Amino acid sequence: MARDNILLSYIVMDLLFVISGGLLIGFALITETEAKSVPTINTIARDLLLNRCPLNAAVGNAVMVFVTFLISVPAMVMPTTRGWLKFHGFMTAVCALFTMIIGLDIWFDTLKTRKNLSLVWDQQPVSSQSLLQQKLDCCGYANSTSPPFAVDTTCPNALVAAARVGCVGPFSRYANNFLDLVFTGAFGIVGIDVALVLSTTMLLKSRKEKERYRHIDEKNGAGAL
Repeated sequence: MARDNILLSYIVMDLLFVISGGLLIGFALITETEAKSVPTINTIARDLLLNRCPLNAAVGNAVMVFVTFLISVPAMVMPTTRGWLKFHGFMTAVCALFTMIIGLDIWFDTLKTRKNLSLVWDQQPVSSQSLLQQKLDCCGYANSTSPPFAVDTTCPNALVAAARVGCVGPFSRYANNFLDLVFTGAFGIVGIDVALVLSTTMLLKSRKEKERYRHIDEKNGAGAL
């Protein structure tokens, strides 16, 4: 019964593993689609941040997850095999490392938020800067004059703009809070990968013990289990 529970635990973690791959590729494809749409006040800040995430790496990682899941199929349907199981465990560890690198890349990005967002701001057209000002209730990047603010309903003139904060503070806080969720999600997927590696190790040990007992019974003339 214990061995059945070990196999069941392995299957459950394997299913969670492939679901995480689906989330990765869904996240990347949805982000790319939304990035091509016309920005609005509600989407401008989020889309600019998502475009800085390693989306191609996320797609590549998801593909690797799906391939690794396919490797696990013969390991599940062949109850005595250990070769496929070892290969699957190795590939799962590679996927975990890949995902961790993506998460760390996003985390390191949060350590340079103000510098990075300054470059993002400078690359935007005036219309996008205006949307950011309306979204974050601010004027200009550092302040209303550096660089000059975009004239809109939030910053209609220099007097009103001077009374408002620059966008660097609100934009940085928004970016850090948002990217914290993204890299935390990546590390959560790594946790699933690690749990699957542990389940694979337990199943390998169970099958090794079963094979050992089978050999003992064969030597004793009892036949295979």
